[in-house]
Amino acid sequence: MLTKAEFVAAFKDALPEVFETKVSAEKAYDAFCQVLADGIAAKQGVRLPNVGALTVAERAERQGRNPQTGQPMTIPARKVVKFSPAKSLVEGVNK
Repeated sequence: MLTKAEFVAAFKDALPEVFETKVSAEKAYDAFCQVLADGIAAKQGVRLPNVGALTVAERAERQGRNPQTGQPMTIPARKVVKFSPAKSLVEGVNK
């Protein structure tokens, strides 16, 4: 799995005419992540062509068990981020 530093270095190397330094590539990466987070937080979702879509889904309250004691417990409802990969990404992985 790529770390942030490795991703930023690869990003800089992929676009040397745009990013002269790793710092500029890291700023672009941070801005990209912030735009993603804002789009998801606004419940709009984000669609990235050839990558996939990030959406917010509701999880209903449900019953579960405490793994240490075995006692039943209620797991509260919450929102989760859901990723649906693009068809081209899935096909690329399965080559």
